[in-house]
Amino acid sequence: MGDFYNNNMQIETTGILINIRPFSERDMIAHIFTCDNGLLTGMLRGGAVAKKNKPLTGQYGSVSWNARLDSQLGVFHFESEKNLSAPLLLVSESLKYMNAAFALIYTLVPERESYKTLYENTIKLLQDLSGSKSKQDVYLNWEVCFLRDLGYALDLTKCSGCQKSENLCYLSPKTGRAVCAECGVPYADKLYKLPVNLDITKRFISGICDVQNVDMPLFRKIF
Repeated sequence: MGDFYNNNMQIETTGILINIRPFSERDMIAHIFTCDNGLLTGMLRGGAVAKKNKPLTGQYGSVSWNARLDSQLGVFHFESEKNLSAPLLLVSESLKYMNAAFALIYTLVPERESYKTLYENTIKLLQDLSGSKSKQDVYLNWEVCFLRDLGYALDLTKCSGCQKSENLCYLSPKTGRAVCAECGVPYADKLYKLPVNLDITKRFISGICDVQNVDMPLFRKIF
């Protein structure tokens, strides 16, 4: 997670700028989802007044994070190499899903813990949202992977009751495991109906938000 040099902590990696907000007339607070160190929070000095290389959500590039103590906010030096959101700005559906993904990462992913698979899936999400595939399917696949990386893997391979792999019609909201038609009859009103859709994943995400005592991000709540 970084090394100490002259009593300072320094992290060098690459990442995606997923959230940015004003801190003062000149500076901004940024959240960058990184390849090696997960979610980092820090100050972008002069970010609010930058005319060249202005920090924008969706930019990808090299990240340097420095702090005198591990517990401090830290300061970023961010060199944008590519704006991954640029191809999405004119497509409202793509932008909606990008904003939802960034908001979920910002809200639910713990800071400075490596989530390399989620990072790679998020890069792929941004690439695929600019392609010809169904935007909803692309995002749903990302959200299922997001749940898995947070420890809520959905098992759709076999029935949790009888272990059969045929006629799987339901999903248990408690275990995230599939249930076949026969085993699900007594509990049909309490089970989710397959196939998995964004309403089902939203319910699991709502449960995670309740556990962490945070509000579901507005960007995800609206669909």
